[in-house]
Amino acid sequence: MEFKHKSVLLDETIDSLNIKPDGIYVDGTLGGGGHSLEICKRLSDKGRLIGIDQDLDAIAAATERLKDYKDRVTIVHSNYQDIDAVLKNCSVSGVDGIVLDLGVSSYQLDNVERGFTYREDTPLDMRMNQESTMTAKDIVNEYSEMELYHVIRDYGEDSFAKNIAKHIVKARQEQVIETTGQLNEIIKAAIPAKVRQGQGHPSKKTFQAIRIELNHELDVLENSLDTMISWLNPGGRLSVITFHSLEDRIVKTIFKRNMNPCTCPPEFPVCVCGKKPTGKVITRKPIVPSEQELAENSRAKSSKLRVFEKADV
Repeated sequence: MEFKHKSVLLDETIDSLNIKPDGIYVDGTLGGGGHSLEICKRLSDKGRLIGIDQDLDAIAAATERLKDYKDRVTIVHSNYQDIDAVLKNCSVSGVDGIVLDLGVSSYQLDNVERGFTYREDTPLDMRMNQESTMTAKDIVNEYSEMELYHVIRDYGEDSFAKNIAKHIVKARQEQVIETTGQLNEIIKAAIPAKVRQGQGHPSKKTFQAIRIELNHELDVLENSLDTMISWLNPGGRLSVITFHSLEDRIVKTIFKRNMNPCTCPPEFPVCVCGKKPTGKVITRKPIVPSEQELAENSRAKSSKLRVFEKADV
């Protein structure tokens, strides 16, 4: 299957990076190379793009898509949480912009074999990095009922998390849960029919939760943003596209803390902690898709773009 992914908020994200022709930029979620291609078009021969992705299919697709700019592109098979090591290996001292397009790609959702979709019956997988040994099947069949409950409640924000976890544990006592179709039927049975009506697919939240848990998506995001900001050159920007409230909350909180890091009690007349802002939030309110984009790409619906700019020194 061809790697296809329509980049969400593409123009807004590229504009937010304020690209310098001779600058160094990082695409931490390379995917099919949609954002990277637009960055490369704006770079001179002295500019450079470093693309990072943990998905081997994405690496192959982006390599082909960016072949006309190969002299200014470095593609690394890794996770953006390892950006510190990646950039050191690339022998750069700082970068002028970083972009993250979070979540799961259209290719990963549409490629049935990858096991992300709840719309087809396929083996449970959901690995963003195909070299990982653990799959969604392991979580569904090996996590305790309490662990499943916490995952579905915290990462899926599903009000029926407790009942879904209970039904999963009961079902797997009779047979191993191997496929997305089996899991769909279990989730469907755990949610009252009158609730399911008009609420979208009943498995959406649980599948999201399992995917986030398996790929450690929120932990990786939370542990990476401060490092990324530290790599920005003065005036450099970090642009992050999120797709659900959990991701957006993390980005918003960390950006705000970097803009106002003071930990002094509010009653102190002056700051004595000595913590200085590392920059400023460019987007006081997140940038959201236009009506036209929403009409053309339904998967843009929940996306939000937040931008942070490193302080001038």
